[in-house]
Amino acid sequence: MNYQKFDTALSMELNQVENPNENCLVVFIHTKPIIDSVAKKFLKSLGISNITDEVKVYTATISLNILSELSEKSWVDYLKLSQRLHLFG
Repeated sequence: MNYQKFDTALSMELNQVENPNENCLVVFIHTKPIIDSVAKKFLKSLGISNITDEVKVYTATISLNILSELSEKSWVDYLKLSQRLHLFG
């Protein structure tokens, strides 16, 4: 697992994951500007659609195991935990 690609919040959240196979991490996947067909296929397998060379950030709900795999991909620049929003009022 390449921890250098994680933001602080994501690194801290890893300690809270009980089942490494459960899709419980909502993350932003920051990619290189142009990715190949293998990378696009991998992103599609995560349920991501509308994958184009113009888009460099994707959102997915993934497991710890997939996160580990993603962090080792050369076409992934950065992985950031999506923060939960709370309503005021």
